[in-house]
Amino acid sequence: MNTLFILNDAPYGSERSYNALRLARALGKKEGEKVRVFLMGDSVACAKGGQKVPEGYYNAGDMVRMVGGEVALCGTCLNARGIADSEIVPGATRGTLDQLATWTAEADKVLVF
Repeated sequence: MNTLFILNDAPYGSERSYNALRLARALGKKEGEKVRVFLMGDSVACAKGGQKVPEGYYNAGDMVRMVGGEVALCGTCLNARGIADSEIVPGATRGTLDQLATWTAEADKVLVF
């Protein structure tokens, strides 16, 4: 099964992106499951490296690294927020709308958060 997660919300302030990343990681551990995550809008900040959060609080950057599948970020959204490719956590890459369209067409399920 091929599942695509599309995230839109900022990493902190609500728990939508946090819950999506948790579910993507859990699903990716299941046999026969392929997980892809595409970050758009404010959710691109989830994949920004060097996040410092209070002790005991989740780190969205660490969660992105642990997804276990492909993770792409909207390049236009990165540019709008002044996030350079060099600031993205390992395992995540700059993506495009065409890539998202391809991933969507290939997916058996698309979950939007």
